[in-house]
Amino acid sequence: MATRLPAAERRVGLVEAALTVFSAEGFKVATMDAVAAEAGVTKPVLYQHFPSKRELFHELIRDVARRLRSDVTDAVGAATSPHDMVRRGMRAVFTFVDERPEEFRLLYGEGVRSDEAFAVEVRGFERSMADAIAELIDIEGIEPAGRLALAFGIVGLAEASARHWSLGGSGLSLDEVVEHVSDLAWHGLRAPQRKPD
Repeated sequence: MATRLPAAERRVGLVEAALTVFSAEGFKVATMDAVAAEAGVTKPVLYQHFPSKRELFHELIRDVARRLRSDVTDAVGAATSPHDMVRRGMRAVFTFVDERPEEFRLLYGEGVRSDEAFAVEVRGFERSMADAIAELIDIEGIEPAGRLALAFGIVGLAEASARHWSLGGSGLSLDEVVEHVSDLAWHGLRAPQRKPD
């Protein structure tokens, strides 16, 4: 007789199966039947945990965002200097893209861009990242709104560069792209401290 999984463990398995299906097929094409088949459960079992395809996709966005935020936070927390924070944070983003490309595509792909409710979810994640980064920016004379603007710039730089790199357009290695993007972010953050000529 098969052992019944605890609800929390079953839910994790369903999310992982959904990630496989949605990242391969996109939100519009993917079906709950396909997710159930990938998870090895019946559709009623899937619906016990997620009442709709939309709710399941929302959960996927939140799950992927939590993983990426955790990776970046852990990396930055181990830094030994502000410059090291920038480099470690960027390395965490690009390593995430390198090791979990389907999750990154899900977070920034067409399924999210074409649906306002999903886009709001991602913007909330980006805001949380920008808020966290703004707290770390220590530049004399810049007010909180200015720090937040810089933080959003860093978030946008990381996301756009990572999307381009994930498509193979740059031809750069992981180390090379981290070095280039980190240097740009670091020199940009230092610029406000420079005195005009």
